[in-house]
Amino acid sequence: MAEGQDSSADKSEEPTEKRLQKAREEGQLPRSKELNTMAVLMAGAGGLIIFGESLGLALKNVMKHSFSFPRDVLFDMRQMAFFLGSAFFEVAWAMAPFLGVLLVASILGPVGLGGWLFSTKALAPKFSRMNPIEGIKRMFSVKSLVELVKAIAKVTVVVTIALLLLDLHTEELLAIGNEPVIPAMGHALDVLKWIVFWLACSMIVIAAVDVPFQIYDHTKKLKMTKQEVKDEYKDTEGKPEVKQKIRQLQMEMAQRRMMQDVPQADVVITNPTHFSVALKYDGDTMAAPIVLAKGGDEIALKIREIANEHEIEIVAAPPLARAIFYNAEVGHEIPEGLYVAIAQVLAYIFQLRRFRQGGNPKPHMPDFPVPDDLKHD
Repeated sequence: MAEGQDSSADKSEEPTEKRLQKAREEGQLPRSKELNTMAVLMAGAGGLIIFGESLGLALKNVMKHSFSFPRDVLFDMRQMAFFLGSAFFEVAWAMAPFLGVLLVASILGPVGLGGWLFSTKALAPKFSRMNPIEGIKRMFSVKSLVELVKAIAKVTVVVTIALLLLDLHTEELLAIGNEPVIPAMGHALDVLKWIVFWLACSMIVIAAVDVPFQIYDHTKKLKMTKQEVKDEYKDTEGKPEVKQKIRQLQMEMAQRRMMQDVPQADVVITNPTHFSVALKYDGDTMAAPIVLAKGGDEIALKIREIANEHEIEIVAAPPLARAIFYNAEVGHEIPEGLYVAIAQVLAYIFQLRRFRQGGNPKPHMPDFPVPDDLKHD
């Protein structure tokens, strides 16, 4: 097969959710004409059974009134119009429930498979359908052959059941001819409604075959090649190099924001060569010291440079620096187990500042305690 050629043999992958959603937006849903026909016929037959008697009585009354008006009405156009309008509204009122059932069925039938959808894209004209060559191809396609077989099967089933019903009711239908007119009308209507009902039931068999086929055919059209699945994944998740670049930019932005917060720190604790952690504590607004910035290697060096520029105290405490670096995130409070150590650091800085002002002797740097569960080598 030539490279880039697409065929149904290559489309071995089930359609993805994105592909299904796109097809839905374009108005491509599995639809079954046989299901629609079955719904309308079944509703019509059921409506005839339920409302047939009242409909028959209404028609009888209309016929009775239409043939029993006085002679002078024939020569009065206004009276004739009144009789005609009265007959129309009486029939319309009697047929309204029956027509309402058909209306509901005609709406629910199409949405029974695929659900409700209104798509303007489906209404847009497609000039490719006007191509006579493509039209001829569709006429002799597999789908057209299937539709032909379905049509033949549908006619065969309906005709067979109709002949069986006529054979079953032959004597009863012939006997109606010997009955008076009014009883014969009711009897004929009763027989007719059950014949229509069983004919409608024959469509259940056809719809039961057509619905799975339409679902299969719809899914088959939307199947994808392995390359299409890969391309869609790339479009959805993004190309790896693009995602890496985005992550890199996000990290750079986060680092810039972090570096902007370093001048607000009270102390920078260092490893001193590999790690630096900038801390801030305000007893009035904070429950515990928070980490303004942290980093290793080049970032650690940059934190120390900014700290020197803004005369922020730098304390070399390797175990404590590693403990904060590995157990606390930027913008969060330090772990509870490090409260004592940080309190000693802040007290040491306070004493160191007093010493530089000439008010106290030079303080001795304590051994800041770090719990064993927070230590990192």
